[in-house]
Amino acid sequence: MEFELNRDTVRFIIDKAHEFHARDDVTFPEEPEVADEFWSSQVTADFGGDPYYQELKITINDLEPDQQISLVALMWLGRGDFSIKEWNEALQNAEESWNDHTADYLIGTALLADYLAEGLQQVEEASSE
Repeated sequence: MEFELNRDTVRFIIDKAHEFHARDDVTFPEEPEVADEFWSSQVTADFGGDPYYQELKITINDLEPDQQISLVALMWLGRGDFSIKEWNEALQNAEESWNDHTADYLIGTALLADYLAEGLQQVEEASSE
């Protein structure tokens, strides 16, 4: 199994997502399957001035596209959309849906931190086998 992300980076994103989503005023409309320009602009309009949002978005946007793709696949893995045996399929689907709004798609997923943590645990268990 190929995992392109630094685990410390993933843990940092998990921590930042927890900080952002734990705030009382953070709510999102229904999550889209893929973030588009409208969704992204709506999230930015709602939270653009929030320092937690800004730090999380900058961190994700600073990742290379292949790392962002792996992060989306990891979130899907943790959410249960794919099993660890379907990792390559998850990566392929994430690559096909990748766009400039990936950070907002991830941030706009209410349980992002939990999904990433679950996905990372599955990857680590699979890597140790």
